[in-house]
Amino acid sequence: MQLIRGAIRTYAWGSRSAIAEFTGRPTPTAHPEAELWLGAHPADPAQLEGPNGETSLLDAISADPEGQLGSAVRDRFGDVLPFLVKVLAAGEPLSLQAHPSAEQAVEGYQREDRRGVPLNSPVRNYRDRSHKPELLVALGDFEALAGFRPAARSVALMRALEVPGLVPFIGLLADQSDASGLRALFTTWITAPQPDLDVLIPAVLEGAVSYIRSGAKEFASEAKAVLELGERYPGDAGVLAALLLNRISLKCGEGIYLPAGNLHSYLEGMAMEVMANSDNVLRGGLTPKHVDVPELLRVLDFTPVLDARVTARRDGIELAYDTPTTEFAASVLTVDGDDLGHEVDAPARHDGPQILVCTRGSVVVRAKSDEVRLDRGAAAWVAADDGPIRLEASEPSRLFRATVGL
Repeated sequence: MQLIRGAIRTYAWGSRSAIAEFTGRPTPTAHPEAELWLGAHPADPAQLEGPNGETSLLDAISADPEGQLGSAVRDRFGDVLPFLVKVLAAGEPLSLQAHPSAEQAVEGYQREDRRGVPLNSPVRNYRDRSHKPELLVALGDFEALAGFRPAARSVALMRALEVPGLVPFIGLLADQSDASGLRALFTTWITAPQPDLDVLIPAVLEGAVSYIRSGAKEFASEAKAVLELGERYPGDAGVLAALLLNRISLKCGEGIYLPAGNLHSYLEGMAMEVMANSDNVLRGGLTPKHVDVPELLRVLDFTPVLDARVTARRDGIELAYDTPTTEFAASVLTVDGDDLGHEVDAPARHDGPQILVCTRGSVVVRAKSDEVRLDRGAAAWVAADDGPIRLEASEPSRLFRATVGL
């Protein structure tokens, strides 16, 4: 078991304080810090801290895949850590995006290779051959748009805004089945000529302002989201797309799961993420980065999502989040109450590796080979041959734990 130092990614939508405060560094930072990567992705592997300095987790796995990953994980995924953990801090809304399925990722990667698009090119969509299902667990209040809502609810929202320019689009959506109507309307908006957007979007923003001023409550959060996006990204078709997505507010510890094809945008807040070990993103707007609308339309799933939230099951000190993925499993380990001052066993998942991140308090983690103290913002790598783990804390504390899925 070793302490692990994550790689910080600086994007415009990040925060100059959230991740720095979380990891105990001075604020404000020179650049907005958006993500802290804790994993072995080739683009930015984390560093293991040892007596002789730091070693890339990617190199450590390559040097001893059996000890680091375990035979069961190697049999399923080869000599690769199949998941990636991130601390995410959204100071501004992220791009409107979706991730490909496993088959789409392989096909897209090979297609861009044949076209000679360099892996580090800003216009490259597929940087690896993996799909990217992901789970997000809020570290506080967190706001998101995730998944197409049922068409009838979107029709009700657009009618509530009372914008004459939306009338033909309401008809387009209402006259078809949910998935077909959502595909037709989203495609119409996302490919609309800019002059048309420059007329419709301001009208929608005026409708949102009027709705909020009226004191109506039913769609207040949706109207506020549209206004915020319209102010940050004037004339962007993604502002209209927000009318079709579920508006989700999470409290600390609540999570959402995003499978392949789920259109989403994180709006504000700080969270833990765990995902398949991939960096494949298809963007459709709300960003200065590369946008590829035709490719996004290829991967999107227009089936309405009733609720993207995940259920969680408690097993002793562990709250485990239910997802269908094999690449990862995630849970929160809490030491409080009568457990304080005593060593407690963390439920054993299996014999694979673990990444632990302290999100509250301070915990001493003991494994076979060693023990480490994790204060808030600190992380540890537990190799497959070093588990199971035991925990001890003198104050209420939490660990986010990521492992390989069963």
